[in-house]
Amino acid sequence: MPRSVNSVATRAKRKRVMKLAKGFFGRRKNVWTVAKNAVDKALVYAYRDRRQNKRNFRALWIQRINAGVRQYGLSYSQFMGRLNASEIALNRKVLADLAMNHPEAFKAIVDKVK
Repeated sequence: MPRSVNSVATRAKRKRVMKLAKGFFGRRKNVWTVAKNAVDKALVYAYRDRRQNKRNFRALWIQRINAGVRQYGLSYSQFMGRLNASEIALNRKVLADLAMNHPEAFKAIVDKVK
């Protein structure tokens, strides 16, 4: 019996990969083997960097809060410790936004914590 090949599924798979490779440079966009490797690598980077992005933003928020509380004679760790002790439930994203865009509201929080 002759070998049966599902060329419809194969074509669909290749089409899907080539669509993802759209916009790549050189042979990465139109040569199947090169495009497949490039798309695989791109998806790995995308998965990894979705997690890395969260880390980078948390680090940025911490830097902004630290810069904001230094004006009032506190360090970041002292401020966060006192914030938790006073049971004020604000996350770092909100605190960083207040420190950057609403300094008077941030000062009120620092005064309450002190």
